[in-house]
Amino acid sequence: MKLKLLVALSVLSLLCGVFVVTAQDEDVRGAFLESRPKSTNLNAPSRRHRRRPANANATSAVNTSAGVQVSANANVVGANRSDAKRMSAAIGLGYTIFMRDASGRGIRVEPTHEFQTGDRIRLALEPNVDGYLYIFDSEDGGPPKMIYPDPRLDSGDNWIEAHVPIEVPSSDESEERLRWFEFYGKPGGDRIYIIATREPLPTVPTGDDLVALCGTSKDKCPWQPPAEVWQKIETASKAEVKVATTKNFGEAQTERERVAMTRGLGLDKSIPPPSVIRIHASSREAILVTIVDLMHR
Repeated sequence: MKLKLLVALSVLSLLCGVFVVTAQDEDVRGAFLESRPKSTNLNAPSRRHRRRPANANATSAVNTSAGVQVSANANVVGANRSDAKRMSAAIGLGYTIFMRDASGRGIRVEPTHEFQTGDRIRLALEPNVDGYLYIFDSEDGGPPKMIYPDPRLDSGDNWIEAHVPIEVPSSDESEERLRWFEFYGKPGGDRIYIIATREPLPTVPTGDDLVALCGTSKDKCPWQPPAEVWQKIETASKAEVKVATTKNFGEAQTERERVAMTRGLGLDKSIPPPSVIRIHASSREAILVTIVDLMHR
């Protein structure tokens, strides 16, 4: 009788634990997807390869008419309110790993998937706030190297918009071999650091500075962060984060996803959520660090 009771209590505890995890997943997923638009016009002009607009919130010139001046100020007020709302939200990032199948489609795979030589993958990233994106790769425990921003893509710009997806590498590349990361050589591991920030990271070259650096000093690219910069990133990676995982592994990328990805359009609520979503527990944090370990067996 005691054994049966013990088993029953164990089962009850397990069920309660599953319920808590599921409820937390739903809360995190809901908080992340809440700010997605209700619909996306897939026929809208492409926004891919669009650099950050300069002085987006600037007022009109003084010599404009009174009517136009009022309208411009109203737009600034609206933009500022929108900016304030985004700034009050905790930074979140969703990511999905797509692996190329025999027909060339992207299939969702778990982050813990063990990849084989010849496997090809792509990362799909979705932020929930406007900001800046950096990606570093540490191969087999070696020094981290910056693989995004890239001087060959968007002139080194790394500005991101809320719920506008980023593919790494891009499926928009001209050659098939450039559209995927391919596992080759000896088995090992890559640790990918995906960093979303509200403001640019100081001293990290981007845009024209990155293009100039890689154009004149090719031996310095991919760029490697100095110790003081990397220490800040390591410290930020220890902040408390809420995580949700969507069990959609094995499913192919949808056509709506593909079009939104390649055209740089916002992902709407009808598009499947990212496989993994991570959100800061505090809205005061300015840097979100996501670490993805890719294993090659």
